[in-house]
Amino acid sequence: GVNYANDYSDGIRGTDEVRVGPVRLVGQRLAQPRQVKLMAFACFALAGLAGLLLCLLAQTPQLLWVGALAILAAWFYTGGKRPYGYRGLGEVFVFVFFGLVATLGTLYTQAHTLTVLGALGAYGVGALATALMVTNNLRDLPSDQVSGKRTLAVKWGDRKTRSFYVLLVLSALFTALLFAVDAPWSLLALLAAPVGLQQVTRVARGAAGRDLLPVLAGTGLTQLLYAVLLSAGLMLA
Repeated sequence: GVNYANDYSDGIRGTDEVRVGPVRLVGQRLAQPRQVKLMAFACFALAGLAGLLLCLLAQTPQLLWVGALAILAAWFYTGGKRPYGYRGLGEVFVFVFFGLVATLGTLYTQAHTLTVLGALGAYGVGALATALMVTNNLRDLPSDQVSGKRTLAVKWGDRKTRSFYVLLVLSALFTALLFAVDAPWSLLALLAAPVGLQQVTRVARGAAGRDLLPVLAGTGLTQLLYAVLLSAGLMLA
């Protein structure tokens, strides 16, 4: 839903007319804007239905408000008159909703409580999700400057954005060491380090434009491995 909404809103603004990254439906005129907007809302509706059923099964009706906020955040990232993604706040919302809300929300539906380990895991997942956003905005920095999209990368510039990416990936991996104090098997998450460090090296060495596409894929793989291996380590503990 977020991706469809972003595709639609950026497309009708003309932000995606010149694009280095993956194909966009509206910006590259592969689909009608109305169709893409409809798909975005269809995805939101399905997510809302799944969330409603989850809240009923887990007896956590208070999380319905969290789900509603998540859908609003998905739309207003690039939608509406004053999208927060155009003001350098995309990374903040990604960390909150793809990291803290997703991880701690999952924990709360199962355990009806929040824990320190849960918060550490939420930080690690959120940091890697944010690193994905940073990679995306670093890749699009030149075109975003031209179109007036004031992402964090545009505000901070190339050098600071790269340093931020490195900090996010390394700090996420470091959380596995903190987990190990209470759950030694959580060190399994460090098996994601070689993939993550490869992306850190690429970014630090100045990969730009299309050369950042493998970094985007590699960062996503790092996040997947980190989450799966950390979960396995906690189960073994």
